[in-house]
Amino acid sequence: MSAEVLQSQIVYQGRAFSVRKDRVRYAAGQVSDLDIVVHAGAVTLVPVDSEGNLWMIRQYRHSTGQILLELPAGTLELGESPEACAERECREEIGMAPGRLERIGECFLAPGYSTEYMYFFLATGLRPAPLAGDSDEEISIERVSTGQLADLVGSGDLKDAKSLAALYLARARLEADK
Repeated sequence: MSAEVLQSQIVYQGRAFSVRKDRVRYAAGQVSDLDIVVHAGAVTLVPVDSEGNLWMIRQYRHSTGQILLELPAGTLELGESPEACAERECREEIGMAPGRLERIGECFLAPGYSTEYMYFFLATGLRPAPLAGDSDEEISIERVSTGQLADLVGSGDLKDAKSLAALYLARARLEADK
């Protein structure tokens, strides 16, 4: 089960992603035009301090018109490894460097229309080591106890899909640390 690419063209090039229009022929012969968001990939971190608190951020997300509670995350730079990106984003977004990064999972973010591949990391052994953040981000940091997570999800305060996926992947580790 695959498709033959008959034509492929970048129709939009932006700062964070591009859009590609593909014409494909499926094995059964059907031809379809598909719009694909081409993305370099990204990381999401589950930073846990020595007291067992998660370090999260609140950030305005223009596409939603809301300030969302999220785990620190960011896009891979050209040629950057997921581990290097995770360390950089941890320092930029919460001002802390991880002493240890453990990859806990990975997945396609939205495979129906995007190439974005997400890597998830548990970050422990946090120590202060801030880096300047992105100029277009206004972030506030919140420390959240693992005991608050169910309430945050249940109340709808935590509705960011990558954060929900990361917390699910980290659940066994977070429960063991209680």
